[in-house]
Amino acid sequence: MRRDSIGFWIAMVLFLGAVLLATQVVGNEYPFFAGYVILQFIVLAVAWSILGGYAGYVNFGTNAFFGVGVYTAVFLVKATGASLFVQIATAAVVGALVGLAVGLLTLRMQGIFFSIATIALSIVIETSVTNWRYVGGAAGIQLQRPPVMEPFHSYVQMLFFVQALLVVLAIAIARYIQRSWLGRGLQALKDDELAAECTGVPTLRLKLMACVVSGALMCAAGAPAAMYLQYADPSSAFNLNYSVTVLAMSLIGGTANWIGPVLGAILLGVTQQLLAVTISSEVNVLVLGVMLVLFVVAAPEGILGLIRRIVHIRAGSKV
Repeated sequence: MRRDSIGFWIAMVLFLGAVLLATQVVGNEYPFFAGYVILQFIVLAVAWSILGGYAGYVNFGTNAFFGVGVYTAVFLVKATGASLFVQIATAAVVGALVGLAVGLLTLRMQGIFFSIATIALSIVIETSVTNWRYVGGAAGIQLQRPPVMEPFHSYVQMLFFVQALLVVLAIAIARYIQRSWLGRGLQALKDDELAAECTGVPTLRLKLMACVVSGALMCAAGAPAAMYLQYADPSSAFNLNYSVTVLAMSLIGGTANWIGPVLGAILLGVTQQLLAVTISSEVNVLVLGVMLVLFVVAAPEGILGLIRRIVHIRAGSKV
């Protein structure tokens, strides 16, 4: 194992250790409610970047995959009383299958046509769930949390730790893809898809794999949300704000590296949580738009691009 890989996994273990320790020593529940949302958006942003960042296919269907994850969990709870881990695992499988189906239907499209197709997908799925009375339909459904597992003192603390595990999983997968032949192939088709295909890069297969992995992670991130809120309804689960926010987080952080979406999600997620407490959650969309415009104008490659520019300027001044 390479030295940087050892450092990466040590950092991940320390991160999980810190999260677990926080659940044991912090008595206030609010940090876990807010922290869960931030971790959830980290998973979604990293998952989005696998297709939208590495391959350059801008996906506006994040809310569709998230909603599918939510309602997979709702169905399993109502039908079988499945545990949280079964809900997440099943949601990941369903998300992978939905990603494959979506990929087969839309990935031959390019540019704005693909983006429009993903918006249409979310509308179709939301309409179907709205008319599915078994999971509550348009009125939504209330859910009862099961007893919390040790060593956690509340269910929200457990959800916070589970979402941290999903963060580690999503980052590890995105990092592996970026550093493997998959990432190089996706970067080639992002630069020039026709040229990549002419040189033997299996572009369609790579895009399908990216769509499957991205869909699985997004659905897995959405599955715990049903128990987090103890309620689910189509308008919330399939809210377009998920797609817009995740897109903004990835662009603000930078899509060239898996670290970018993480930085963007932390920056924007923490800002939104602070605004929700100090002012109002209604201003979140305004702040989202302002930050996105500022970064697109001043730092089109995101935080990572801005850092590289500063380092390059400093290195040039020393020479």
